[in-house]
Amino acid sequence: MPTPKLFEPVSFRSVTARNRIAVAPMCQYSATEGLGDDWHIQHLGARAMGGAGIVFTEATHVSAVGRITHHCLGLYTDEHRDFLSRVAAIIARGGAVPGVQIAHAGRKASVDVTWRGGKPISIEAGGWQPLGATAEPFGEGYNKPHALTAGEIAEVVGQFAATARMVREAGFKIIEIHAAHGYLIHSFTSPVSNKRNDGYGGNVAGRTRLLFEVVDAVRGEWPDDLPLFVRLSCTDWMSGGLTMADTVELAKRLKATGKVDLIDCSSGGVAAVGPRVPLHPGYQVPFATAVKHRAGIASGAVGLITTPELAAEIVANDRADIVLLARALLADPAWPLRAAKALGATPDLPPQYWRATLT
Repeated sequence: MPTPKLFEPVSFRSVTARNRIAVAPMCQYSATEGLGDDWHIQHLGARAMGGAGIVFTEATHVSAVGRITHHCLGLYTDEHRDFLSRVAAIIARGGAVPGVQIAHAGRKASVDVTWRGGKPISIEAGGWQPLGATAEPFGEGYNKPHALTAGEIAEVVGQFAATARMVREAGFKIIEIHAAHGYLIHSFTSPVSNKRNDGYGGNVAGRTRLLFEVVDAVRGEWPDDLPLFVRLSCTDWMSGGLTMADTVELAKRLKATGKVDLIDCSSGGVAAVGPRVPLHPGYQVPFATAVKHRAGIASGAVGLITTPELAAEIVANDRADIVLLARALLADPAWPLRAAKALGATPDLPPQYWRATLT
């Protein structure tokens, strides 16, 4: 049987992944002052050794105030960098390409971990004042953000650049900029949350200015031969919000810079209360398909992709270049091995695991 396209190698610049399955960034809320521990080594190493082609860290934040929770990963000190070098090494040892998603939570910062409800933590209770495009809170009960000035925006852009430098020093091979889900960059790009009247608001050029400045700053610290991905919320699922047409035009502009290699196509997250999203397996795949074919840039599909058959169909029919899995790989680190067996492919595994292919 021919090898399914899902298990064919895929290349971005000088980097080649053994297959088109990526471990999507998944917050573990298990760090201390931004510093990970053995949990992260084991969690990400297991998924690399389970056969994924690309393994991303969870959202890794460019500053302490930019973390979602007290327990989110950060990369803004040498100690953070040195720890994450161990993460990059274990992912590579497992045969996968190590990647980092770099992020700033913006006005969604200062909340509790999900298994305690993810509720906002007030400043009086040990939280902190988040930063935002405006001073409007994300939702009821959230801390009022500080509206960034132009000078402060430049500082945040510099933080993204500094984090990108440390990503390089730590030995990772892919950076993804998190510009989705209502976090800082998305809160600027979306008209739902950006009501500024300066050069960072108003029209599309103003609202996307921060994103392009971050792309430029990150690429300035990131080698030309290594790929840069951007995660976007392709639609806000809200009247007056971002639409797929907006995202296609944005993706065209990102491609035109020559600095971005793939758009990771997600959606939503810009407001605490919004319309109901029509969840079903592969519900966001049409976004990836539109970006790939209408904007002419590689795309990644994410969102309730849980079966080998669906993952294989997406790439076989050229609806996306890679699939990013979260829940499926959280439940089963060896999902790629099982998918390979189901689809009749030969998995690329460490030799220590080859006996698993005989059962």
